[in-house]
Amino acid sequence: MNKKNRASFILDYLNIIYPNTPIPLNHNNIFELLIAVLLSAQCTDKKVNQITPILFSKANTAKKMINLGKDNIYKIIKPCGLAPQKSNAIFSLSEILVNSFNSVVPESFDELEKFPGVGHKTASVVMSQGFGHPAFPVDTHIHRLAQRWGLTNGKNVKQTENDLKNLFPIDSWNKLHLQFIFYGREFCTARGC
Repeated sequence: MNKKNRASFILDYLNIIYPNTPIPLNHNNIFELLIAVLLSAQCTDKKVNQITPILFSKANTAKKMINLGKDNIYKIIKPCGLAPQKSNAIFSLSEILVNSFNSVVPESFDELEKFPGVGHKTASVVMSQGFGHPAFPVDTHIHRLAQRWGLTNGKNVKQTENDLKNLFPIDSWNKLHLQFIFYGREFCTARGC
């Protein structure tokens, strides 16, 4: 079975077992989604979903996040890990949003990737799940699955993302990224598949 056939089989199978793909990070607006995705680095979605209600009850906009202050952000998000860097990034990106974007999260990969703490994967999640633009965010879990399934021999997530985008139809990317994550959590963990 070549890569294209394997990709087609995987897409059909994932659509059967995961017909619905809710976004795993709880949020009520795009700003909250951006912050939740930023917090999810080196942290489980479950833990993020325990922390964000506390954070967002105090600050669910960039302006309120600035008013909350870096120290209070840090105290709330500390259980997520990497809290010093993440609290600085959340505070700084909130300032940039207020001062340069009228508090509106920009609908642009280039602009999002300029924010502190926001890399290509985070920007891809916001663009796909927040704005509905085709994107295929690849984290270490998706990278691992793509390698195990023989869809890529990419040495990094960037190459894996390119390989997956070439194998799957563009209209499947946003849902498929979540289906990969759900499958990885349920059947194909780092320890065994």
